[in-house]
Formats: sequence, structure tokens, C-alpha cells
Amino acid sequence: MDSTPLFTAALGLPDPWKVAEIRFEPDQGEIHFDLACDAKRLGCPTCAAADQSIHDRSQRTWQHLHFFQFKAFLHAPLPRVKCKQCGKVTQIEVPWARPGSGFTLLMDALVLTLAKKLPVSAIAQMFGVSENRIWRSIDVHVESARQATTYTEVTALGVDEKFVGRRLGYLSIFHDPLARRVIGTAEGRKADTFETFKADFVSHQGQPEAIEFITMDMSKSFQAGARKQFPKAEICFDAFHISQLIHDAVDEVRRAEVKQDASLKGSRWGLLKSPEDWSRAQINDMHWLQRSGLKTARAWRMKQRYKEMHLMCRAGADPEPLYRSWISWAKRSRLEPFKRLGKTLKSHLPGIHAAYRLGASNAVAENINSQIQAAIVRARGFKSLRSLTNIIFLTTGKLSNLPANPFQNTVPA
Repeated sequence: MDSTPLFTAALGLPDPWKVAEIRFEPDQGEIHFDLACDAKRLGCPTCAAADQSIHDRSQRTWQHLHFFQFKAFLHAPLPRVKCKQCGKVTQIEVPWARPGSGFTLLMDALVLTLAKKLPVSAIAQMFGVSENRIWRSIDVHVESARQATTYTEVTALGVDEKFVGRRLGYLSIFHDPLARRVIGTAEGRKADTFETFKADFVSHQGQPEAIEFITMDMSKSFQAGARKQFPKAEICFDAFHISQLIHDAVDEVRRAEVKQDASLKGSRWGLLKSPEDWSRAQINDMHWLQRSGLKTARAWRMKQRYKEMHLMCRAGADPEPLYRSWISWAKRSRLEPFKRLGKTLKSHLPGIHAAYRLGASNAVAENINSQIQAAIVRARGFKSLRSLTNIIFLTTGKLSNLPANPFQNTVPA
């Protein structure tokens, strides 16, 4: 029985293409499909003139999805059309692969699907190809999808810095907190990163004047860049970053005091964790600490009070009197880290209040950072900023123009 019509249908080959021969090489672990185009005349790929003569044919090969446990390859003599209308000789494009690629479109789609969860080195080893071939597939498709993406509906921004390794340094990552997706990156963490991002944002039809608020940490550089490039947007300081500053202040007090009181050794995680997450040993340690007169105990109580205050503000309480009361307590605490923190919060109160009023949060940024960190760990670092950036957009950009997972075909209802 001739199986070539079956494989012609299975590969989705349109007329005039068909499978002419199948060569099975079990010793090599490969199966080869020789394709043929029986047409004598074709339309011109350049000017679309119909019924033009074929000038010559050039043999090409593409790697396809595995056939069972065997590597699969498509081979085809690609016609070049000699057009009388435009006078050009042009090679036709095939429906199963993008121009210049050594992978079929389905193979590209599988590579992109796997790259969201696996390091490129593992994918390359899986398919028996070089890492560069995998990267070319990722780069072409992600950059093409980004080029087709528009940001006309974006009305809010979030920005956070991410240390991406000694080789690449810091990367500023811009996201849409409402759509929960990355929409831009810029090398470094200074004010000019906003200028770099704005140019890219505008090139994707983003409207800078439509940005209502920007969430960020209290970086002076970020504040300066945001005010210059997005002057109409309100700057919001997320409570998560304030919590981080308070945790740092508590730990600074503990580290200074443990030098005089060795009983504080091993208390760090109990101080930073929520009481509901304490282990039995931490419950005992914190019960003792709360009854002590140590500075660390005062620092912990201030942390807990901030947590209660934050929940009250999220529930609708006016943050103005609550924050001013806490800041006053911090200034009178005789704890230098908290006195400094009190001054910092006082100078940033408008942005803190705006975050509660607008419901702005950088929680999306923390989730994105965790995904980026997971990708960096999987890859054991990235050699280039381009590679890292494309993986960031692939995993967190919610790009809608990428090839779909070839094993999750949507069946029409």
C-alpha cells in the first residue's frame, strides 16, 4: 500500500506539494520525507503575477517533529520563478517553514513551547542540534511577535530592577500591572532607562499621556526618570517595598544587638516571618523575645504594627493619620534604622497614599521577577542581553502572535 498520500495529508501539504518518497534509516535514528512539486509554472512571489515559468530548483532540508523516537526531516527542491512581469528570479516560500529556517513551523512551535520551561541547552540536546539553532528560532519568533504587538490600551506602568548576573548587570523591567505582562526592558537602573523604554513604548503605539500611574520602589533615579518622561502619571510606592525596607531595618537592629546579646542568634527568620508561619522552636523563641526589653523586640513590634496598619489601609482606612502615627513612633524609637526609615516614608507619603487610593501594587513585578529568576537559574545565566530579553518576553510578555503548542491543537466546537 502506498503510504505517501497519507503522509501528504498528515504533513498538511497543499497542492502542488506532495510526499514523493519516504526513506526510513533506523540505524541513524532518522526518517526522511522527500517532497515534490509537480507544477510546471507558478505565481511570482515578488509581484504576484500568475503563471510564470520555473527557472530552476534548489534542494533544501528542514527538521520536523520527531516521528515516534526517530528524527524526521523534510527534503524538497524549491523552485525559483522567473517572472516576465517584474523581471526578477525569486525563490518561492513554502507553507511549512519560515524563509531561511532549518526547522518546520511545527518544530519552531515546539521549540518555543519547551523554551518557556527548559533551558536552551537541554532543548538543543533533545533534538541533536546546536544551541545557536535553537536561539535563532526563539529570537526570530519572539522579536517578530513583539514587532506585531501594540500597547495602545496600556494606562498604567510598573517598573522594577533586576540583577541578572555579573556579566549583564542590572535590567529595568517595565510591566503593565493591569494586564500582568512585561511590556519593556532597559539596560541599567538609572533615570535614562525610562527614556529608552518610552521610545520603545511609543514605537508599539503606546500613548505616554494615557499613563495614569506608575508603581515603583523609592529609587531616586526611577522617580526622576518617571517624572521627566511621564509627567502626567502619578508615582506610587508599593507597600511591598515598604515592607522590605522594614524587614531590612529589623534585621539591622538584630545584627547590631546580637553582638552584645548572643541569645538572639538564630532568631532572624522568626523575626521576619509571619507568626502563623512560625515553627514550634520559633514560637518559643519569639515568646521569650517579646517579654524581653531588647531593642530587637521593639523593632519586631514596629514591624507588626506596620502590617496591621497596611491591612487597615487596604480595607479603606485613611492612610494619612495611620502612617503619620507610625512615622512619629519610628522617630521616637531610638532605633537608628527606624529613625532613618521614618524620614524616608515621610518624604514619600504622597506616593504611598496614591498607591492605596489607586489600588496600585507591584505584586505583579514580584511574580515576574520570580519567573525571570527561575529562567536564569535554569539556564545558569545568559550570555547576551538579547537572549535574556527574548526569554523574558517569551515567558512573561503574553505575546499573542507566537506559534501555538503543536500538541494542543484547538478543535472547533
